[in-house]
Amino acid sequence: MRSNTVPLGRALSLIQISFCLLFSLSPAAFAGRSDAVPDWMRAAAAQALPQFSPDTDAVILLDETVYTVAPDGHAAEHHRQVIKILRPQGRDRAMVFVPFDKDRKLSSLHVWSIAPDGHQFAMKDSEITEVGFPGQGHLYEDVRAKVAKAPGRDPGGIIGYEYLQNSLPYLTETTWEFEGDLPRVSQSFTLELPPGYTYGAVWAHHVPAAPADLEHARWRWEMKDTPAINLHEVPLRPAEDSLAGRMTVHYAGPGIPFTTEGTWKSIGQWYRTLEADRLAPSPEITAKANELTAGKTDFYDRTEAIAEFVQNQIRYFVIEMGIGGFQPHPAADIFRNRYGDCKDKATLLTAMLSSVGIHSALLMVDTERGVIDPQAPSIHGNHMVTAIEIPAGYTSPKLRSVVTASSGRKYLIFDPTWDKTAFGQLEHNLQGSYGILMEGDASQIIRLPVLSPENNRIDRSASFELNADGALKGTVTEKRFGDVSEHRRDLYISGDARQQTEFLDHALGEDFITFSVTGFQVEDAAALNKDLTTSYTLSADRFGKTMGPLLMVRPRVLGSDAPHPDRKARHVPINLSETMVARDDFNIRLPPGYAVDELPEPVKLDLGFASYESSTEVHENVLQYRRTYTVREITLPADRYPDVQKLAGVIEADEQSRAVLKKQ
Repeated sequence: MRSNTVPLGRALSLIQISFCLLFSLSPAAFAGRSDAVPDWMRAAAAQALPQFSPDTDAVILLDETVYTVAPDGHAAEHHRQVIKILRPQGRDRAMVFVPFDKDRKLSSLHVWSIAPDGHQFAMKDSEITEVGFPGQGHLYEDVRAKVAKAPGRDPGGIIGYEYLQNSLPYLTETTWEFEGDLPRVSQSFTLELPPGYTYGAVWAHHVPAAPADLEHARWRWEMKDTPAINLHEVPLRPAEDSLAGRMTVHYAGPGIPFTTEGTWKSIGQWYRTLEADRLAPSPEITAKANELTAGKTDFYDRTEAIAEFVQNQIRYFVIEMGIGGFQPHPAADIFRNRYGDCKDKATLLTAMLSSVGIHSALLMVDTERGVIDPQAPSIHGNHMVTAIEIPAGYTSPKLRSVVTASSGRKYLIFDPTWDKTAFGQLEHNLQGSYGILMEGDASQIIRLPVLSPENNRIDRSASFELNADGALKGTVTEKRFGDVSEHRRDLYISGDARQQTEFLDHALGEDFITFSVTGFQVEDAAALNKDLTTSYTLSADRFGKTMGPLLMVRPRVLGSDAPHPDRKARHVPINLSETMVARDDFNIRLPPGYAVDELPEPVKLDLGFASYESSTEVHENVLQYRRTYTVREITLPADRYPDVQKLAGVIEADEQSRAVLKKQ
């Protein structure tokens, strides 16, 4: 679950952790009594419900939030929710989980339930468990949670709860998230402000709606019968939060020194108050930066040396307490301790660069494309990277992830946390999304670039000999660069021999029934700005299929990078994940006494967002297969799905096509 209070750099979502903890809790003995639940819960349970799809696990009957701001700017949230379980799989949806910390103090929490047989339960405070989030090698937070497994969590059962909680005192915005993966029957958000306060509302992924004026500086937004966002079995799906509607309210009033008043500029100005004294380089930082750049005069070489130091030598470890979820630690502490989270690493990189005269700024992003909406200014991001200003007039083909701000300044966007992305590039899940450039008065929203397919490539080449009995043997070389090499680089750097063997066996098992591999070699796994090269000798029995005097062989010997759409109608955007280009160059020497009787037709298809072409020819008794698959765009509207289906069908047919050889 995302909210404006989720800290940056969080390695695991609170929901994921909470479920792990909740499963370990033992059931309590609950005392039930009639009329135990409040009237508002009984009213929600008595509603006539619309029809839901058979795979709906649960439905939210009621979701109400009242957000009250005090004259001193502090705020409190009063929240109620009622959920009905429809299927056994919905039991976990009715677990109550409310996180809190020293700033978000939980004043009260009450939980009730109505079992399928109508029996009512009210949980005692002693039956509600408090859990923490222990360190897991990369995570420490002061967040705790109240959790409850109410009785009667079976199909037909209803769970209700309400809580009162302080909001973060250093924020002047709150977000109402009104869409998710469960349908909602009735929901509302009420804002209550003191005299002299004003507010503004921005909407992400939804048409703005006007509130009802309740008078006395109170406003309420209401929604009925909100459908679920169901992406469970949707191939090439976007992130759920890139579709889910939300409303962010920004408020301001006398006595509040800094506000996020509903503009990207104001958010950057607010963040400047958090980072200002954290970016100062210490003498030790300056000394190290000078050491790393000694003898280097080129801008790329100097920035690369510092960026790779932060990327590789500063361990990712999250320590977040209170405002630390948003505010980085001082650069001097990060450098001395040699660890930090995403905003810490971005802060240290900024400080080190500034010590050698290179300007940079922090850039708030989200690790899921499309979550940050350029029309809805808020701090609804979960990750921090670095925007490094490029000197005017400087160019280099190695600087691939470049954006231009409204000021005309050019920035290289680099993520020092993503340890398998080469300097000058940007991981694919950030490409095409938006980020908040934290440049004080010059802060703004910017769109991150979509890199050229050539920056994310696979080149496979192989030379084989085919025997008359269908056995195939030859050498295979594969070169990968960019994100398509990330998993393999990690495997060959950190994985053991068993894991590496199992991975290769699984990959080759997609194309061969029986096979063996010898002489496997890996080159440049740790050199991110070089091709990751793997090579091996492959032997495969019964690769060719004999039918009397005929021998059928598949020219596309191995490897597939095609999309896998279904045949259903499409209603959500298409996520192609990443731009890329994959090339295959395979040669198969035919067995003596055989000649080609039939070859697959050449293929050429260009749909704009992607293209595919292949050819199969014979020269001097060698079957030559060449193909190129290119993806140029990463997100498509739903109405392009027929083209994606067409592309997949063409690729699948070509990959399974056969050349027919005939014995002379």
